[in-house]
Amino acid sequence: MRHPPATPQLTFRAVVLAIVLAVVLSAANAYLGLFAGLTVATAIPAAVVSMGVLRLLGGGTILENNIVQTGASAGSSIAAGVIFTIPALIILGYWRDFQYSWVLAIAGLGGLLGVLFSVPLRRSMIVEEPLPFPEGKAAAEVLKAGENPGPGLKILAFSAAIGAVLKVAAHSGMRLIPDTAAGAGFFGKYLGYMGTNLSPALLGVGYIVGLNIGIVVLSGSILSWHIAIPLYHMFFMGTDPGLAQSIAGAGPEDVAGAIWSAKIRYLGVGAMLIGGVWTLFSLRKSLLSGVKSGIAAARAGSGGAEVAETERDLPMKWMLVALVVFVLPLLLLYQAIVGLWHVSIPMAIIMIVAGFLFVSVSAYLAGLVGSSNNPVSGITIATILFASVVLLLLLGESGRMAVGAGGAPLGAVAAIMIGAVVCCAAAVGGDNLQDLKAGYLVGATPWKQQLMLGIGAFSCALIMAPVLNVLSEAYGIGAPTAEHPNPLSAPQATLMASVAKGLFGGELPWGIIGIGAAIGALIIAIDEALKAKASSFRVPVLAAAIGIYLPLELMVPIFLGGLLAYLVEKRHGMVGTKDETARDRLHRPGTLFAAGLITGEALMGIAVGIAIYASKDRDVLVLPEMFQQGEIVGLVVLAVVGWLLYRTGAKSKALGDVEPGPM
Repeated sequence: MRHPPATPQLTFRAVVLAIVLAVVLSAANAYLGLFAGLTVATAIPAAVVSMGVLRLLGGGTILENNIVQTGASAGSSIAAGVIFTIPALIILGYWRDFQYSWVLAIAGLGGLLGVLFSVPLRRSMIVEEPLPFPEGKAAAEVLKAGENPGPGLKILAFSAAIGAVLKVAAHSGMRLIPDTAAGAGFFGKYLGYMGTNLSPALLGVGYIVGLNIGIVVLSGSILSWHIAIPLYHMFFMGTDPGLAQSIAGAGPEDVAGAIWSAKIRYLGVGAMLIGGVWTLFSLRKSLLSGVKSGIAAARAGSGGAEVAETERDLPMKWMLVALVVFVLPLLLLYQAIVGLWHVSIPMAIIMIVAGFLFVSVSAYLAGLVGSSNNPVSGITIATILFASVVLLLLLGESGRMAVGAGGAPLGAVAAIMIGAVVCCAAAVGGDNLQDLKAGYLVGATPWKQQLMLGIGAFSCALIMAPVLNVLSEAYGIGAPTAEHPNPLSAPQATLMASVAKGLFGGELPWGIIGIGAAIGALIIAIDEALKAKASSFRVPVLAAAIGIYLPLELMVPIFLGGLLAYLVEKRHGMVGTKDETARDRLHRPGTLFAAGLITGEALMGIAVGIAIYASKDRDVLVLPEMFQQGEIVGLVVLAVVGWLLYRTGAKSKALGDVEPGPM
């Protein structure tokens, strides 16, 4: 579908609506990422909301709605880039709270660099050698079916209300129902553990990512919790007297958690490292092709050749100017940390080179598996490790031992800063290509989308620090403390802090990391064998690594959500179909229901956080103990939510036909 240039796109109302949605969705994804270690793409719910709002304002064009979803989708990207890295500075003790100017500089400039770096990749990955970009295609289908957005809005509103109500009823709010249902025990020498989180949002995440990814992440967790932890407990506790002493007299659930935290999760680190290296190697030809294509397109435009409206990117010469302008403040930021120009300048160069490489990797992976499955955390770990090695060489022994506020190694802080910028850039870059795919399919103007994504990314950066401070004050971030016994775990940020600190004066279990790398290599070999057989089931190494690294109870509902998506396909006889457009249309109602669960729970989590933050009392909403229910009730509630999700997803193949369920 192609539209004439006169069709309204970058209108004032579209820009304002995009900014509002971007800010709201970035806050929601910040909570989800700190809680579960995952974020989800927000383009489809943003497109549905946009169609409904603009319809109330007199109607909007398909290209206006596309601009809104483009800007709004920056919310998930910036949130991912920030929460995967910047909380590490709190965990290291370098910051006591999230400093506004620093968070704004890192997130804003990193996000804008992501837009710049992704511009030359559009032609290669979308036009010349098009990748699937599943969420971009799905968003385009939603936009094309936008004549009747009412049913979609009803689904979103209904499921968001469910997510919000259950969040305020959970342990962090009224404590009507618990957050998890878990059990553990010793069976002879075997330490057994099983549990599930009761969050509807995780069920929604699983529905969106699908059964393939659900199986992979759950298998990774089973490897950690049902094999590695019991083996370590049976055979290696005697070689670790410090850990053995710390868990003496503890219950089996606490013992399993302690072994996972101190040792076994580093298997995931090793798998992520080998996965990041393999991803870079396997994409080397695509990276070179993208650079060549972008340069050729820039020369064609500057040579006076006629370029169609639907092929106009932001001018390459302005991209280079903006790159210099954005790098200078980052150079000053690094100088403020280490105080040595001979270190700050190489750091800035590393950021530029790594930023472009990893934006390319992120864009390619988003094109293959979607933004929700894009393993940005693995990319960031590789960046932090590379930056740390360079910093170790530049700083020397004295610099290696230098510490800053809170006793945090300055080298580790600097590496985290580099990783944060690259992480924001990679997240935004991958999302940008997803949006440009949708725009390409509906006939949008690329440079207008690129400009809108930059506006959306910077708008989200403006509110990240306040949101993080509210969540930190209300829930705590990282390890449990007396004040916050059930904090937001921030798994990726905790990992980044551990890796960076371990390279600067700390200790890392390199043996376990090496075993994890070997496991990652084996997973890669299995995945390549499946690829050679053209199997529909794949084993992406970074998804498996995330499962190995994260707690088991988070992976169980994600798997169950993926199973529900499979059952919806089975009901309609579409299991194994290669028609991605038909699959996207089939899952659209269920995807919107899942997105509503995620958004409602996340936004209510922030609202509960604000109440706790304002009252300085983490029990401000807690009801008397007589009203509090046990794990059985929580499991029943989760089962009911799962049934509603399945029922909504299974009722129709098209959004225009679906009923919103029992309301």
